[in-house]
Amino acid sequence: MKDVLHPRPNPIIAAMYTLRDLDVDVILMHGPAGCGFMAARRLEEAGVRVMTTGMQENDLIFGAEEKLVRILKNIDDRFHPRIIGVVGTCASMIIGENLDGAVKKAGVKATVLPVDVHGCSGPNTSGAIRTLEVAAEKGVISEKERDRQKNMLTRATAIERERGLTSQEYLEPHPGATKLAVGMEVVRVLRQGGRVAVALNAKKETAYGFADIMRAVQYAREKVGGETVYIGNLDPEVGLPRIRRYATNILRDLDEAGARPSILTGGLDEYPVAGEPASRALEGCRADLRIVAGLPHAVPGLRAEDILVTDQPRELRNYINQGYLRSVGEINTHAEVMSTDKVLYCELGNTIREIVDGGLA
Repeated sequence: MKDVLHPRPNPIIAAMYTLRDLDVDVILMHGPAGCGFMAARRLEEAGVRVMTTGMQENDLIFGAEEKLVRILKNIDDRFHPRIIGVVGTCASMIIGENLDGAVKKAGVKATVLPVDVHGCSGPNTSGAIRTLEVAAEKGVISEKERDRQKNMLTRATAIERERGLTSQEYLEPHPGATKLAVGMEVVRVLRQGGRVAVALNAKKETAYGFADIMRAVQYAREKVGGETVYIGNLDPEVGLPRIRRYATNILRDLDEAGARPSILTGGLDEYPVAGEPASRALEGCRADLRIVAGLPHAVPGLRAEDILVTDQPRELRNYINQGYLRSVGEINTHAEVMSTDKVLYCELGNTIREIVDGGLA
């Protein structure tokens, strides 16, 4: 059995992000004050209140059920939330806290989703799946949507094991190729009358960053000529409410830029399966240059000369080790997209614009 040594997401954080996608008003972490701190900050930027029971040493010995009950009542009285998510942590798991029992004892007006996960529950997707199961049990989503989401998450786990971050024992972070070199190639192909295809296969909110590449390529085409094809997993009718809003907002902005995808490959939560129709679309469009952004390793049939764009330095190392030397990092994407409702400018996009405006290629 292979040991994967580099850090990767865990089920607690995946549960928190899934609760956000369910449009909960408050996430209550039942654990120490610092548990999930960085994720909590980002989720608060997305408009979700994140709180903690702040377990102390005595709670680890005598239990913290009464504290959880008291804080749940306090949150209900203070904020009048519609839905509260209670997320377990390693600490509450070790002492065997009964989240369901505490929620029933609190008897608050809000719908409460107790998600009993911890950092050792398995792949990060196990936290998302547990959250979806609880949401279906409480009637927040349908059983059909739960099953669709579970299928996506199971496929995502398999892709990571086969081609992604857990396919290698250790991956050293890598900054990727320079945006200037890649951007000049994009503009050169367009200026020579070639066809550039951009395929977006992004995970949820990160699409707000990666979609700018379509706008930038369209900007370059209008300035220097050439042909373009846009492909994206931006179906606004698929996914949880927040995810459908993301797709609607992004399509609106791409429309304004004249870069609306002619081929939709699925929803923003369908990146594990949307890669296959994206691959077929790329093959069919006979492009002279192909750009794949988001999670490129979920798109089969990549070529060594493709431009791959992602936001994770270890994934960049993974791509470059496999011979995809035109892999580019948009490292700040996830931090920047959390509070937005519109497509943001990305570094590769701005580099393409600068090259065109400066006559550099």
